[in-house]
Amino acid sequence: MTTAVIDNTNDNPRARSPLVLGDTSLTRVTDLVCSVYERPATRGWYIAFGISASLTLLLFAMIGYLFARGIGVWGLNHPVGWAFDITNFVFWVGIGHAGTLISAILFLFRQKWRTSINRSAEAMTIFAVACAGIFPLIHIGRPWLAYWLFPYPNQMAMWPGFRSPLLWDVFAVSTYATVSLLFWYMGMVPDLATMRDRATTRPRQIAYGLLSLGWRGSNRHWLRFEKAYLLLAALATPLVLSVHSVVSFDFAVSVLPGWHTTIFPPYFVAGAIFSGFAMVLTLLIPVRQIFGLKDLITPKHLDNMTRIILATSLMVGYSYAIEFFIAWYSGNSFELFAFLNRSLGPYWWAYWIMVTCNVIVPQVFWFKFFRSNTTAIFITSLLVNVGMWFERFVIIVTSLHRDYLPSSWGMFKPTAVDLLTMLGSFGLFFTLFLLFIRFLPFVAMAEVKSVMPHVLHEAGPTALGDYWGDAPRDHRAPDKGAH
Repeated sequence: MTTAVIDNTNDNPRARSPLVLGDTSLTRVTDLVCSVYERPATRGWYIAFGISASLTLLLFAMIGYLFARGIGVWGLNHPVGWAFDITNFVFWVGIGHAGTLISAILFLFRQKWRTSINRSAEAMTIFAVACAGIFPLIHIGRPWLAYWLFPYPNQMAMWPGFRSPLLWDVFAVSTYATVSLLFWYMGMVPDLATMRDRATTRPRQIAYGLLSLGWRGSNRHWLRFEKAYLLLAALATPLVLSVHSVVSFDFAVSVLPGWHTTIFPPYFVAGAIFSGFAMVLTLLIPVRQIFGLKDLITPKHLDNMTRIILATSLMVGYSYAIEFFIAWYSGNSFELFAFLNRSLGPYWWAYWIMVTCNVIVPQVFWFKFFRSNTTAIFITSLLVNVGMWFERFVIIVTSLHRDYLPSSWGMFKPTAVDLLTMLGSFGLFFTLFLLFIRFLPFVAMAEVKSVMPHVLHEAGPTALGDYWGDAPRDHRAPDKGAH
């Protein structure tokens, strides 16, 4: 059945733009999403995968070289003991925040526009956390002794100090990764069953059959699925706020000027959501263009995400300003010097790149022209990612490189190993993402179908009034089988 959808939002200001455009038949949604992996990979995909896989191999080569020679191959010195390693760690943890925010928090708030973008955002979370997890392991100097961090009985009587925020990171990030992985996989089960039923080769039938856990789309299956998904969403929601707050404690609990401030937890969370949504746009805009998904990832989705970027940009800009105010109002000369050194010292260029990309550039989203122009959105999202990486660099390096005594001052200069390791982490991220869009459902088909206009119109509200389409269970995913 095909139902035409008329966008009469201009006539009725209370009407909402449809979340699915074009031919809104349920079968077409399945065909659009499944065609991404059913048709042969394009030459462009192979080129992109070859480049990203090469960068991934470069990452592992740099890690091997680091293990063989030690962290002296990095540009670290006294007093700059942290630099690119922790900068990349905080950056990648922040990138992973938008996925859980879109999936869990927007789900709990019944924001139906999340349905076309949540799957890719969740996948991005998993891959970003995988990239982030590399850096704490390799920066400790002797990674083969990392198990010393855990509280196991040992003959050396070495017990880790649980008051250290660095150990809090281990538990916070590992918990976040576990819950995000479960949440991502749980949401894919109905769509994996669709891919199983459409598979034309025996290996794919077996692989997708195992991953779909025997899903048949029965009422009992949907009931268990919705309860499990809701519980995971409720469990993941506090993690959005807690994980990057714990990461900020690495700095906030110290007594170093520039780090010792109570604004860091909310400041880091806002910045993480800011950079995460920018990365989602960076990935979605090319994918929707290349794979013809403009009817599923609509201008409404892009507009909503740009609004969130604008709001979080204002929060980040406020944090930059309040840091200077606190430094001045405290009357602490060391604190004030730390912030003046950031903006006017040797690393002034990094500070002003950060301010320009994170505060000034996103202000274009006040104007509808820029919120509806995919080229402008893509360029802005790239600049935001650049600015957020420099934000972490500025916080870490400029707070360290000038100590209390001028005789202890030093400049950090990244080596080739620093730069290639950072580049390799991006290669790993894009390699995993390219494999994801090639072999797994990129868009949550069952959820998109539940918010399509004629499904809502024909089904009407249910007694439960739940999120999954506000429709009887028979209408939740009518075409889960082969089409």
